[in-house]
Amino acid sequence: MSLKISIEALEIMDAIDRKGSFAAAAESLFRVPSALTYSVKKLEEDLGVSLFDRSGHRATLTAAGAELLKVGRQLLNATLALESRVKRIATGIETDINIAVSDLFSIEPILDVLTAFYSQNFGTRIKLSREVFGGSWDALLSGRADISIGAPGDVPSGGGYATKLLGHLNFVFVVAPHHPLAQLQEPLNNQDIIQHRAVAAADSSRHLAPRTSGILSGQDVLTVPDMHAKVRAQIAGLGVGFIPKQLALQHQDKLVIKEVSESKPIGPTFLAWRNDAEIGKAQQWLLKQLEQLSLEELLM
Repeated sequence: MSLKISIEALEIMDAIDRKGSFAAAAESLFRVPSALTYSVKKLEEDLGVSLFDRSGHRATLTAAGAELLKVGRQLLNATLALESRVKRIATGIETDINIAVSDLFSIEPILDVLTAFYSQNFGTRIKLSREVFGGSWDALLSGRADISIGAPGDVPSGGGYATKLLGHLNFVFVVAPHHPLAQLQEPLNNQDIIQHRAVAAADSSRHLAPRTSGILSGQDVLTVPDMHAKVRAQIAGLGVGFIPKQLALQHQDKLVIKEVSESKPIGPTFLAWRNDAEIGKAQQWLLKQLEQLSLEELLM
């Protein structure tokens, strides 16, 4: 009996779901859109079900498509892990290493590490991804990342990973100079703050429960993709909220730090990596370099 569902088809479905359209998915996979359309249509015909609803601007999964992709993503992760494990057993070097980077951090220090990494000629493919808040842990625990740079405090239970403390993040409450809260006497209390919209960066977790922080019950919320967008939205006066003090100081001409009666606790942030299997030479080298990065460097 021939299999109707291929790894390639699952990769295509995953890309379409993540990117929202066949065209964007094709670009991310370095394919032409017609090739993706053909693959999905053939899979739908083979299975006798519709996998995507194409009636809106965004290609959305049907109930059947969502169920297929839910299990399919587990197969994709297992396939990648198997490929990497086979090569690691044969050579001691990983085929691929996926690195999740917190949206709080600058990518430049990591690119400097990768410049040195490529000069070692390991032949390992590197994939960088951005994660927001608890998504940094989720990426690690679900297997879509081997290393997570900037996983926040409240370490999830279950194990299977190791950590190194990068440092502690001090969050401050900021508003635009023209925002009504900018003129109020300090410290601001919750009754003052709840009357105004908060800006929140959406947790990118797919499996762990999304985390929220600094949002008051009943407060209006503008949700944005990441910390960079959150800072821009607060500069525009669209809302208020906590951001790392280092970022606030970088934008001190556009944002005002306000004392609040209930401040956000200082939070630890970690370099974390999977240790449920033997780590290959390429990842060992990378971890040694990444452990030398300081929180200040990463926040620049």
